[in-house]
Amino acid sequence: MRVLVTGAAGFIGHHVSARLLARGDTVIGVDNLDPAGDVALKRARLERLRRPPGAESFTFHAVDVTDGPALRALFERERPERVVHLAARVGVRAAGDVARGYLDVNVTGFLQLLECARGLEHLVYASSSSVYGAGTPPPFREDAAADHPLNVYAATKRADELLAHVYGHLHGLPTSGLRFFTVYGPWGRPDMAPLRFLRALREGRPIDLYGEGRMRRDFTHVDDVAEAVLRVLDRPPTGAPPYRLLNVGRGEPVALRDFLAVLERHLGTRARLNLLPAQPGEMESTWADPSALECETGFRARVSVEEGLARLVEWDARHSVR
Repeated sequence: MRVLVTGAAGFIGHHVSARLLARGDTVIGVDNLDPAGDVALKRARLERLRRPPGAESFTFHAVDVTDGPALRALFERERPERVVHLAARVGVRAAGDVARGYLDVNVTGFLQLLECARGLEHLVYASSSSVYGAGTPPPFREDAAADHPLNVYAATKRADELLAHVYGHLHGLPTSGLRFFTVYGPWGRPDMAPLRFLRALREGRPIDLYGEGRMRRDFTHVDDVAEAVLRVLDRPPTGAPPYRLLNVGRGEPVALRDFLAVLERHLGTRARLNLLPAQPGEMESTWADPSALECETGFRARVSVEEGLARLVEWDARHSVR
C-alpha cells in the first residue's frame, strides 16, 4: 500500500512508519518538525527510517497539516491509498496556556486532512484516553458518553472523533479513531514520565511526582501500539457510516509510584521525590477496556510494564538522543 503518515517524525509515527516499511509498504512521511518539541530527536527518528531495509520506500515532506494548499498538493502528487494521522499538538498540562494552537493543529488541521482523504480506502487517526474525562466509570469503554473533558487537548481530540463521524456519514470516508492510553517505549518523548523518571534516576536528580504518585495510568508499550495501528489500518470499518472508535491499552492501570518502583529495581537505585498535588486537567486514573480492539483485529496488547521498562532502560543506555 501507499500510506501517508502524518507526524512521521513523532514518537508513535516513527514506530508505525518503521513497521509499514518493514512489511513492504510505501510510506509518505509528513511532519512540520515543530520546534516546540525535541527537533534533534525528531531528526534522529527520521534518519532511522531512511536506513535500509525499506529506505527506498520512504519519502519525507516537511508539511504542516494546518497548511491546506500544501497538504492538498501533497495528496494530489503522492496519491496515497490510506492515511495514518498522528500529527498533533500534545500535552494536557500545557494546553490551557496556548489553546488556540491546539485548536489550529488538532481540529482545523484534522478537518483539512479529512477533506484531502475523501475517496481514500481508510483513515486511521490518533485520539486519546483523555477524551473520557470526568464521570466515566472504569474500565473505559468506547460507548461511554465522553462528553466531560478536563483539558483543551482532550476536547480537541473529542472534536476530531465527531468530525470523523460527519465525514463518514456525508462522504462515506472509512475512519478509525484510536484512543491511545499512556504510550511509552524507545524513541519516546523525554518530557513524558517514563523517560523523565528514568533519566532523573540515572543522574541522581529529584523527581516531581504529581498527585503524590497515587494517579493510575494504563501504560501501553509502543510496540503494542504500532501493531494495533497496522491491524486496524488493514481492516477498514464497513458500517453505515463506516466509523469506529477503539481503545488501545493494556487494561491494567498502574499507580505512578508502582511504575517508578519498577524503574528503581531495573536501575538499582532509589528515587528522591518531590510529592506534589495533581495538576488541573489531569485525570485521576485511566483504564482501558481493550475487548473491542481484540474483537475487531484479534490483537490485544501484550507487553507488561515490567518487560516494557526493561526494554526502555536498555534502549536509553545505548541509543538516547540527549
